[in-house]
Amino acid sequence: MIDTSEVLISHEQIEEMLARLSSQINNDYKGGQLIVCGILTGAFIFTSDLVRRLEMPVIVDFMQVSSYVGEVSSGNLKIKKDMSYDIKGKDVLIVEDIIDTGRTLELLKKQLLKRGPASLKICTAFDKPSRRVNDLKPDYNGITIPDEFIVGYGLDLDGEYRNFDDIRIVRKG
Repeated sequence: MIDTSEVLISHEQIEEMLARLSSQINNDYKGGQLIVCGILTGAFIFTSDLVRRLEMPVIVDFMQVSSYVGEVSSGNLKIKKDMSYDIKGKDVLIVEDIIDTGRTLELLKKQLLKRGPASLKICTAFDKPSRRVNDLKPDYNGITIPDEFIVGYGLDLDGEYRNFDDIRIVRKG
């Protein structure tokens, strides 16, 4: 039995986070163009909400990547869906739902830097630094969370619970 009744982050807190992050990004990229690359599937809602608040010209793209086989990192990045746009000489913002160990995102960052972007930054909705196994830090950090398994606002458990407009802790009973 799965219990998702405990709310960790309310919808109002998510709205405040979006306002803060978009303000920072608008300030940093004022007068330029930005390629926003959402990481599927978990970041699709966050990416959508974030880009609607951005004031510069934005190209939205998506990637789907993995470095895990089951629950163990393989150390290799598997690109399931690549970006459609050439990022050479462009400012790029990777938008992630949650950073946990940081393994996959570190591999992705190295891969994208080889494509020659003018800049490459990372924005995450939720950051779980207690689980980090490397020194990866997001440039734009939404909300730091404790070491809990969470769902909602795009994050799932076996494909379910993405539709909650808040963040809830998963308890198995």
